[in-house]
Amino acid sequence: MKALLLYFIFVLLSLLLPIQAQNNKGQTRKEPLFGKALANYTIASNDLSGACFYLVAGHGGPDPGAIGIYQGRPLHEDEYAYDIILRLARELMQRGAKVHIIIQDKKDGIREGRILPNSKRETCMGKEIPLNQTDRLYQRVAKINELYRKDKSKYKRAIFIHIDSRSASKQTDVYFYHAKGSKLGKQLANKIRSTFEAKYKKHQPGRGFTGTVSERNLYVLRNTAPVGVFLELGNIRNKQDQKRLIIPSNRQALARWIADGIASDYKP
Repeated sequence: MKALLLYFIFVLLSLLLPIQAQNNKGQTRKEPLFGKALANYTIASNDLSGACFYLVAGHGGPDPGAIGIYQGRPLHEDEYAYDIILRLARELMQRGAKVHIIIQDKKDGIREGRILPNSKRETCMGKEIPLNQTDRLYQRVAKINELYRKDKSKYKRAIFIHIDSRSASKQTDVYFYHAKGSKLGKQLANKIRSTFEAKYKKHQPGRGFTGTVSERNLYVLRNTAPVGVFLELGNIRNKQDQKRLIIPSNRQALARWIADGIASDYKP
């Protein structure tokens, strides 16, 4: 009888523990990559509990990516993409998600400056980033797929953040790519796009939002195991688009709106 009672207690605990593990609201966690001031964060909700994300800031290490000029000073794509990725990671973690930050800089953290100095410290989760572009892309895809195979979540998504470089006169809204034939990638991209459209309508009525969603045969979208979305946040050479990047509150808004769009796509 005692053995039978212990068995039933074990079964009951096995059923309850997974539920309790998902209910992390109010817990305080620490992520040193966010920097000393913001390393500690509190899980404010369970909205993304059970979801897993692989966040990739474009370029990094020996490759600064696109470069714009603001008041005579250079703006490097990799630095702004990384700052926004960190902000997005924190937003997702505060909503209960599991997040892998693929490209990392142990020194920078989330920064409040307008001009973010360039460095070559970024790594692919501790591994030196190769100079060769093919090797660089292969490295981050391999790391994502390695983690993907270990993660148990049913909802796993890869988010790639980049900043475009076009003619300085060309202003662009945030636009989105998904892999060819990826229905879930297209769905996620459209959810984020719809969120941006609604935010612009609220905060800048009458302006409109022209960001597009389309297929593109990019290596990282084609070869990563999780569903992926690739975002271009603007034209780093355009004066208006630069405001989207250099103003810290705008970088935070970008991260929050992306997270809102992701949350609207998530189905536990």
